[in-house]
Amino acid sequence: MSGYGRLDADVEQLLNRDDWPLRWQRKLGLAPRVGGMGLKRRALFFALFAWLPLGVWAFLRGHALPDGSVEPLLFHFGVNMRCLFAIPLLVLAEGMALTSTVRIATLFVRNRIVQAHQHGDFMNLMHEAARRRDASLPWIAVGTLSLVWAMADPANADAHGMSWAVEEGRLGFGGWWFAYVARPMYIALLVGWLWRILLAFRFFLGISRLELSLVPTHPDGVAGLGFLEYYPRAYALVGLSISSVIASGWAHDVVYHAQDVHALVKFVAALVVAWLLILLLPLMVFSPQLMSAKRLGKEEYGRIVGEHGRLVRERWINNTPVPDPELLDAPGIGPVADANSMYAAVTAMRAFPLDKAGLLSVVLPVMLPMIVVFALQIPLKDLLLKLLTALA
Repeated sequence: MSGYGRLDADVEQLLNRDDWPLRWQRKLGLAPRVGGMGLKRRALFFALFAWLPLGVWAFLRGHALPDGSVEPLLFHFGVNMRCLFAIPLLVLAEGMALTSTVRIATLFVRNRIVQAHQHGDFMNLMHEAARRRDASLPWIAVGTLSLVWAMADPANADAHGMSWAVEEGRLGFGGWWFAYVARPMYIALLVGWLWRILLAFRFFLGISRLELSLVPTHPDGVAGLGFLEYYPRAYALVGLSISSVIASGWAHDVVYHAQDVHALVKFVAALVVAWLLILLLPLMVFSPQLMSAKRLGKEEYGRIVGEHGRLVRERWINNTPVPDPELLDAPGIGPVADANSMYAAVTAMRAFPLDKAGLLSVVLPVMLPMIVVFALQIPLKDLLLKLLTALA
């Protein structure tokens, strides 16, 4: 196996190790002890564990269906969406994130972006990232923070969403289960994903400080870093989960409390911008190297194109012999059009390793639940027309 092949195998072995929560879930039998992540099994378990106790209680107490006295559980979209949809999505997202992370890390090696003399530094970054991911203390902190957050004000954290759980002015069992089990579970999973994004930021920051072998004329428009588009796509289910919880609360207000959807536009915009900043921050660390590569590329390829054009003019227009015709005859450069196309590729290079399609992969999962909310008051045809007009 070549040096690159061995490094590639080492990267995959490191990234395919289990983090601390998954190790415990394997011990508890929620995930297979050997091989696989048990994503579907775990997603179903956590969904039922979060919702089934409060759902059974609500049915037994007559709080699940309309009875004229309280807003029933099944009418509270936020509670059901959080337990039965958002929580499973955050579990299923682990598979997408692992696949994308392995692909990105190995492509840094396979595509020779990380040069051979820095393989050791690259592996040190990999080991550091794996050590932080596998450590128990950060995940214990995530769980503690989530529980404290949920316990701060369980009854009023979601006033409309908890009305179904109130009996004689106090929370019943279903309300307590939601406040101290279901909500903390969702918050813990969500904060865990924010921790993973922070780990990605630290890892990419370390890579960006290496002497990367960037190619300004690369057809991907980002000097060979086009494969980083896999990173935001890995978090599509996370964005959908966050948006679905927020949108479900808004949908409840729109349907049952006469909320005007037009008043939500600024909050939707704020959510999209905040998620973009959080998710794309790790990719921004490559912008300085990309800008530097573009600046140097314009100078270097501009000099080649200028010299090439001068020699062509002297030979074919002025009909004078040129002292050094090697540049004209170089098969790697070819005719003037090819030389100019190389320079054009450099000038078209982007300073951020994500194109419009990549940005859409971040925005679309967040917008889908919001479109459903707005469609409750605005005809879907008009709504889609407005969105297409805004994107055009």
